[in-house]
Amino acid sequence: MKLQYQLNAAFTALLLVIMAVTGYFIYSLILDILIQDEQRQLKQKGEILIEVLNEENYGDRESLEKFSRFLDDQDLQLFLYDRKNNAVFYSTMPNSVAQGFFNNNNFADNKEALWEFENNKYVTSRIVVYPANSGLELILLTPMNDLQAVQQNFVFRLFIVFMIGGIAAVLLSYFLTKKLVTPLTMLKVQLKKVEKRKFDDLERVEASGEIKEVEESVFEMAEELKNYMKSQQTFFQNASHELKTPLMTIQGYAEGIKDGIFDEGDKENGLEVMVTEVKRLKLIINEMILLAKLDSEPDVYQPEKITGETFLKQIVDRALPLVNERGIHFTHQAEDNCHFIADEEKLLRAILNLIVNGIRYAKTKISLQIFKQNGATYITVEDDGEGISDEMMPHIFHRFVKGKNGETGLGLAISRAIIERSGGKITVDKSTLGGAKFIITFPGN
Repeated sequence: MKLQYQLNAAFTALLLVIMAVTGYFIYSLILDILIQDEQRQLKQKGEILIEVLNEENYGDRESLEKFSRFLDDQDLQLFLYDRKNNAVFYSTMPNSVAQGFFNNNNFADNKEALWEFENNKYVTSRIVVYPANSGLELILLTPMNDLQAVQQNFVFRLFIVFMIGGIAAVLLSYFLTKKLVTPLTMLKVQLKKVEKRKFDDLERVEASGEIKEVEESVFEMAEELKNYMKSQQTFFQNASHELKTPLMTIQGYAEGIKDGIFDEGDKENGLEVMVTEVKRLKLIINEMILLAKLDSEPDVYQPEKITGETFLKQIVDRALPLVNERGIHFTHQAEDNCHFIADEEKLLRAILNLIVNGIRYAKTKISLQIFKQNGATYITVEDDGEGISDEMMPHIFHRFVKGKNGETGLGLAISRAIIERSGGKITVDKSTLGGAKFIITFPGN
């Protein structure tokens, strides 16, 4: 079942339950209100009758006949009850009916209650005849049938109102749920396009509230997926190109040696070239495998707390031979109380990639700094080389993107993958030394 129909069905069921419960309580309450109102009216009429009785001598036959005519005019049913003798002194009903009432109901109970006679119920009201020591009570009653007819008429009208209100509420619910579900339906269509990789055909969906947030997340996800697939496609193209070149070189020399077209000198040279290309292939493949592990294997990372001074010493120990070989002046410093959470071995490789990259392009010096600023820990690597061009800078961390002296084009991509998996961020800028400046940021812990 579609979501819109589910919401409408749920709302309609809830509305029916609420209306049923409300109708039941109103049905019960209206009868109680009608009974109380009828008792109040009976009491008012009874007080009028008491005044008439007090003015007349109710023992006189002429007065009783006059009193009886007055009751007929008022269409009232009553008993004049003698509490002292527990007997009905006078009644507007036939004797048999009056006797039936007296036998079926407790006249001695001075509380106003519902009486029963021949499967019918009657509302009663009792008024004491003054003087109170006379022991006489006026008991007025009216059948419940009249009240129940009023109750049923009221309930019927209430049912009509509920029906009209319910239909209006269901129609409004249909309109609102349609307005709510339509963006989801349209979003589903866009997701189908993402599934089929039709990223250029995506259309924005008008929505509000949480659905708008979902819509924005979906399109951000689609954009990220598009970029990822594009980068993967570029990666495989570049990887095939990088692997194809040394393989063709190896194949050419191998076929030449096999066919005997090289003399001894060229054959030795060809073997050396083949060994060099095999080493290059091995380096590229190892770095591709590392990148794949960094992207897909969470267990590759073993984060721990690293102090800046200890980490700096490990970097210097490994970079010093390369620096001395090139005759580069290497300055380094780590502030006190610098620490961050990362996989020490992986992060060490990432920073050494940046150091080696700096050594490759530096003219005379390279700098490594570890310091804290605004609660975050920073690691910067700078050199005084030619720097990175503005065109190259946005792509410098992409795979197989390399400068004129680069090797595999994977070193900086590996560094970024390690740093980002360690919870940090790496950016590149121009250095005050003249070359490139790599900035690694670790948020405060």
